[in-house]
Amino acid sequence: MKRYERFADEIAVLIRTGVLAPGEKVPSVRHASRTYGVSPSTVFQAYYLLEDRGLIQARARSGYFVREHARRPLHEPEQHVRPAQTTEVDVSELVFSVLDSLKDPDTVPFGSAFPSPELFPLPRLARSMAQSVREMTGQAIIADMTQGNPDLRRQIALRYMVSGVRLPLEELVISNGALEALNLCLQSVTAPGDLVAIESPAFYATLQVLERLKLKAVEIPVHPREGIDLEVLADSLEQLPIKACWFMSSLQNPLGASMSDEKKRGLYDLLCRHQVPLIEDDVYAELYYGVQPPRPVKSFDSEGLVMHCGSFSKCLAPGYRVGWVAGGRYAQRIARLKLMTTISPSVPAQAALADYLQHGGYDRHLRKLRHLLESQQASMLASAARHFPDETRVTRPAGGYFLWFEFPQRVDSLQLFRLALAQGISLAPGPIFSATRAFGHCARLNHGHPWDAQSEQAMATLGRILAAF
Repeated sequence: MKRYERFADEIAVLIRTGVLAPGEKVPSVRHASRTYGVSPSTVFQAYYLLEDRGLIQARARSGYFVREHARRPLHEPEQHVRPAQTTEVDVSELVFSVLDSLKDPDTVPFGSAFPSPELFPLPRLARSMAQSVREMTGQAIIADMTQGNPDLRRQIALRYMVSGVRLPLEELVISNGALEALNLCLQSVTAPGDLVAIESPAFYATLQVLERLKLKAVEIPVHPREGIDLEVLADSLEQLPIKACWFMSSLQNPLGASMSDEKKRGLYDLLCRHQVPLIEDDVYAELYYGVQPPRPVKSFDSEGLVMHCGSFSKCLAPGYRVGWVAGGRYAQRIARLKLMTTISPSVPAQAALADYLQHGGYDRHLRKLRHLLESQQASMLASAARHFPDETRVTRPAGGYFLWFEFPQRVDSLQLFRLALAQGISLAPGPIFSATRAFGHCARLNHGHPWDAQSEQAMATLGRILAAF
């Protein structure tokens, strides 16, 4: 990373944490150069970058100021703690009805689970695919159908080192996207009828997997900023025969919450005492906005109790369907289950990703992607403040591309979903994120698509629909 990019990130942290408030002047170029020991040209480049990211703006003959749209007029949601419940899961029909709405390319994709494909380096990936296929041997095609392409596994292991995890290659199993990895993890430690602790709200695919495997959900509340409620989890582990936990410790979907390192350590220690395995869903790990990547619970794992799942689908190549799991003590069991089901992800896709990670400028792509997503988040927050009811609450994740909106209690988000869809706008209504159909006045909106006049108009339309409730 270049010096001006590091300096821009330092200023962005001050804005994000409120040290530099909306409307406040940022240090002048001369003052910043003297204080931080960098050249004026470095400061100018950093400020130009912050302008592009939508965080500051220049005022003629006055300097640079934190943009007013960074103001936070909408409050954040509060945690509503409910007793943990054991629930039979039956949400698939509701989820599929929502997902079907995304098939129309003319629909504004606020309900999508992916960022825009325009943000991914697809032409460069295509060159990596062509190069890797030309160099592929017949023997490699067969050999790589076990735990996965060895070059790709090495590249993934190197990225684990950045987040403080020293991972033996034999622990890594390549999968058909993260969802297969999560399925395999769950199957390796549960049987039909078992209890699984999940988040509330939870990613809807979590609920669908539990429904398919005939598992029962124990919903643990999630704080909008701080993540899983450890007290409720501790009580549940004492009282119920929970066989596994499936949590997102960083940039949780749909809330965007991230646990502190201290809390992640507390979660790991709690699960160790009960010897309950953790399936750590970490597919948004590369989409943090800050300077340092979030530390996974896996980094504390000295007993092989954590199955850590990742993917390239959210940050690089959705259609390639390549994910992985660092399976800990369960790695061999997971690998065998995979051989009994899908055998192997696409071997050419694995080779292409290995080539791209080695030669394609992955970190440069990620920096650009994070900056774009942060800028688009600011645009959606500003638009929501303009158009949505004053009582609306919204999360402000430090990464990813989702915002969770808590509307006034009078709003029925399923009805909102239907009314918005009639206007060509999709969204993800709150009940699809709960086994008990809770969060009926909430919705998740995706800001992972370039912000334009159509996006702004869609937010205004949603505002008018909300005002009619």
